[in-house]
Amino acid sequence: MADPGLSEDDRARAAAPPRGRDRGRSRLTLRRLSGLDRSGGPPPQTRAGQPWNVWTLPNVIGLFRLALIPAFLATALTSDAGTDALPATLFAVAAWGDYADGIAARVTGQYSRFGALLDPVVDRLLVTSGIVVVWRFDLLPRWALALLVAREVFLLVAGRMALDRGLDIAINWPGRIAVGPTMAALFGALASLTTAAEVLLYLGLALGYVAAALYVADARRQLARRAPSSSS
Repeated sequence: MADPGLSEDDRARAAAPPRGRDRGRSRLTLRRLSGLDRSGGPPPQTRAGQPWNVWTLPNVIGLFRLALIPAFLATALTSDAGTDALPATLFAVAAWGDYADGIAARVTGQYSRFGALLDPVVDRLLVTSGIVVVWRFDLLPRWALALLVAREVFLLVAGRMALDRGLDIAINWPGRIAVGPTMAALFGALASLTTAAEVLLYLGLALGYVAAALYVADARRQLARRAPSSSS
């Protein structure tokens, strides 16, 4: 029975399901915390048109990762062989920070449009910087690195075009998984684990190109859905 002391608006708010940060917290499980459970789609705070909300804990972690990239490049490119411990450690910290900011967002519910855009850009820049060092010291096959560079450049340009058109391109599973072996391949090369690094690089390339094809297909579907309304 409804409480007669509550207005209709109060009763409606009480009966409504939790939203945003509260919903994320109440349903936080180990699978969701680790990123394995992505049900429900992207959080609404990350969609086009939402406030940027720059100063959140996940975004601070992302900005710290971004700041590590020039430090990694400076130490790696001035080394003798590109396999010194310090640049390899900086690269590893920046790479693992990708998981740290995701966990922070899921624990705190501090999702944001800025974070949704920052995270993939930092990933692209970190991968590109790793390629620069590995290419410079010939630590992995350069033809495979060239394919990786081509994919990264395409994603940066295509991501900017999608942003300009207000498209919501969510990270797909091949793209999400590809980050791991790609980062591990570059780290393995920096740590002189050449054979393992090559195997991981080829795996990351295959997943990365599948992901790129799916991103293009997703963008085309969104543009096709807009076409009838724009022509009417």
